[in-house]
Amino acid sequence: MTTTRTARQQPSRAQVLAWALPALLLLILALIGPLLAPEAIDRPVTAPYGSADNTAALGGDLLGRDVLSRLLSGGAPLIATALAIALVVTGAATALGILAALRPRLGRWVERTADLAILLPAVLGIMLIALAWPTGGRLAVGVAACVLGVPYAVRVVAAAAAPIAATGYVETASAGGEHLWYLMTREALPNLRSTLLALFGLRFVEGVYVVSIAAFLQLGPQPPEADWALMIRENAPGILLNPWAVAAPCLSIGLLAISVNLAAEALAPARPTPETPL
Repeated sequence: MTTTRTARQQPSRAQVLAWALPALLLLILALIGPLLAPEAIDRPVTAPYGSADNTAALGGDLLGRDVLSRLLSGGAPLIATALAIALVVTGAATALGILAALRPRLGRWVERTADLAILLPAVLGIMLIALAWPTGGRLAVGVAACVLGVPYAVRVVAAAAAPIAATGYVETASAGGEHLWYLMTREALPNLRSTLLALFGLRFVEGVYVVSIAAFLQLGPQPPEADWALMIRENAPGILLNPWAVAAPCLSIGLLAISVNLAAEALAPARPTPETPL
């Protein structure tokens, strides 16, 4: 006879909020940052890679523009793109994953299609889609991230929804003639809340990384746009002259990703693990 125990205790709401607090503060700062910026983001105020002084609290970038002003204005585009990616990927994966669990015959085709899409390397897929896009830019990177992110997320949702689809209350509702939409939204979806919240958080972090990688590949946001990821690539050659031009956006992206990742991990459902036999 074996018993099971919970792999970890579910954290309280206060703990989840504490982990998510840095991301929430960065989100608020990104929204109101352009109003707080002391200088115009495209106007030089110092020498190239100028040191921090009374004129520029974090010094200047490669063109002498105020790093602090560009930092305050560059968070909103990155966060908005990552949020859009997370919403689209989570929404599409939720619909397809639950459908695959409730309709196994269709589900096999959905999962096989997802498996084939996963074979394409993510970076290569982003480059192919972004370079083939007529105008390129941030929209192209967002579309590429959504197209390449859905297959992974579908597998996660389908695996979580499969045990729910096999429960008695879902089978009873199906035998009673309930429509597929009812089964998806009223029976399966409420029982996947914690899984989907965790998936949304992880997809958001993935979106931040995708946009950042695209900036290093000279895809996505383009100069003179103010964007945290673009700031890192633009100012990397002068990191020894003014470290803040690179360190400030790096710290912002890192803190945002870590905070959301910890909160998403806390929201993930605990998995039972077997103990030693009695």
